[in-house]
Amino acid sequence: MPKPAPGAPTGARPPYYRPIAGEAQVFHYAYESRLPLLLKGPTGCGKSRFVEAMAAGVGRPLVTVACNDETTATDLLGRWLVRGGDTVWQDGPVTRAVRTGAILYLDEIAEAREDVIVVLHSLSDHRRALYVDRIDATLEAPPEFMMVVSYNPGYRRALKELKPSTRQRFVSLAFGYPAPEIEAEIVCAESGVEIATARRLVALAGRIRALDELGLAETASTRLLVGAGTLIRRGLAPRLACNVAVVQPLTDDPATATALQDLADLTF
Repeated sequence: MPKPAPGAPTGARPPYYRPIAGEAQVFHYAYESRLPLLLKGPTGCGKSRFVEAMAAGVGRPLVTVACNDETTATDLLGRWLVRGGDTVWQDGPVTRAVRTGAILYLDEIAEAREDVIVVLHSLSDHRRALYVDRIDATLEAPPEFMMVVSYNPGYRRALKELKPSTRQRFVSLAFGYPAPEIEAEIVCAESGVEIATARRLVALAGRIRALDELGLAETASTRLLVGAGTLIRRGLAPRLACNVAVVQPLTDDPATATALQDLADLTF
């Protein structure tokens, strides 16, 4: 039974996560060994949900940062603010995670600026320390702290790659879309839709994922299927649910949308 994270509401339901291939065991060994973890895999395959479930499992708060090319080291570490005539220091999410012994999750780390990566170096090696230059302080991470980062190496239009020197600082786990029967189980559990409908949604995703010629920037993710399943469970017609939850999020091109909708119509 997972321990409740400090500050979590009493009786809060732990996040659902369906283990696939030993990834939960890898997380726990890395956590106990105080090693940082890198997750790589396509959009919507369950990386974030995995981290949420693992943080709940070890009873630690989760601090999540969605990285992008405008995220600066100052955003992560903290800044001085003026409040009521006084100058006060406010921790950024990375500093807060280190102070509280949280699970720090940096999503899409490859999108971060180089100065952000450099700041994280000392946290990802044997030092496990964070230097905050603006307050001239070095914070040593407590044993409970763990850094997890993720990126999508298959993003078809991505121009950024994670440097080999950065990748070698982490234990790495590769994620992918689950086998059809497991993915249907996940869609069923997450959306509440009947298993037969979940299997149809997974079949639709399989057809879309096989269509390289459409040139989609991203393909149908498990997350999209859960959205479609949720709408169907609520009573929306399956074809319309597939349109708004799967087809439209994948493309703005009318011809491509028509082709995808044809697949949905054949499935339902």
